[in-house]
Amino acid sequence: MRKYTKVAMGIAAVGALALTACGTPAAPSASAPATTGTETTAPAAGFPAGSVIGVSLPQKTSENWVLAEQLFNDGLTAAGFKPSVQFANSGVAEQQNQISAMVTQGAKVVVVGAIDGGQLGTQLKQAKDAGAFVMAYDRLLTNTADVDFYVAFDNFKVGVLQGTALLDGLAALKGDAPYNVELIAGSPDDANSGKFFDGAMSVLQPKIDDGTLKVVSGQTTFEQVATQGWKAENVQKRFDTLLAANYTDKPLHGILSPNDTLARAALTSAEQAGMTGDDWPVATGQDSEVESVKWIMDGKQYSTIYKDTRTLVAQTIEFVNQLAAGQTPEPNDTETYDNGVKVVPSYLIEPVIVTKDNAAEVYANDPTLGPLTK
Repeated sequence: MRKYTKVAMGIAAVGALALTACGTPAAPSASAPATTGTETTAPAAGFPAGSVIGVSLPQKTSENWVLAEQLFNDGLTAAGFKPSVQFANSGVAEQQNQISAMVTQGAKVVVVGAIDGGQLGTQLKQAKDAGAFVMAYDRLLTNTADVDFYVAFDNFKVGVLQGTALLDGLAALKGDAPYNVELIAGSPDDANSGKFFDGAMSVLQPKIDDGTLKVVSGQTTFEQVATQGWKAENVQKRFDTLLAANYTDKPLHGILSPNDTLARAALTSAEQAGMTGDDWPVATGQDSEVESVKWIMDGKQYSTIYKDTRTLVAQTIEFVNQLAAGQTPEPNDTETYDNGVKVVPSYLIEPVIVTKDNAAEVYANDPTLGPLTK
């Protein structure tokens, strides 16, 4: 049975952790035995304040990753640790080198937001052999036994919410079915992309099968609609070609997009193709990027997903504090995330769908997004 942390609970969590965790973490009186399968093992005697905590992040492809860097640096420092937070903007090889360097620095915990979760096995084994606790952050680490824990939003549910929002938006804005739609998926080297797509298609495929939705291009598989590197220019190029080939004499009613950056790219292509007014497509998104929240309030993008980075970072730092005290983080899901070698114990936070109708309520306590909804 899954349990979820409400997003609202994490709004001030990083600040709260900073206030409560500045002292030296206590060491336990006894060490925990090694475990296998879906269980996790905390460092046997905890570790002291001042310990290095490594955080390896992918490229700066969204606002949330940039915010995470600041939150990890501030929150871990306030909690009494020495953060080593780095981006791998040059790609997988750089991330591999960064993780190895963190291990060499003596990192007690290595938190990894992977570019490609399947290409870090050697470095993760190095971390485990050195006694570090390995935590996958936001993106699953795959094809390795050397990952202890996964903390993320419930990515399959993100897709379910996106698919549902697309259907709701079409019904509200485009009259009676059938509706012409096109699909976008994330980067194939990101383990989350398949979860987003599978969640959305669990809602949309039955509607494709019964004729409610028509994918005019015929591009319906993950492989056909994936976007290498999550790059906006790849989506815009694809949609320029797709619209010219399929939509010169018919409307495009909706776009399933896995995030805001790609949604804006597809909508830009639609705009350049002359779509406007009643012909403007309904589009989903994710990440609550500032520009997309503005577009939602202006009616240009239909929906996004709120995955408060402050909540996710705060929860991760809370787990670091527990590990420092020799405690083992407690998962709320031990069934969903099979990485190809093991089912990774996970702590999943519930995402929130956002449209113009509920944006003011959802973002009420967000200092950046809240003012955009006034």
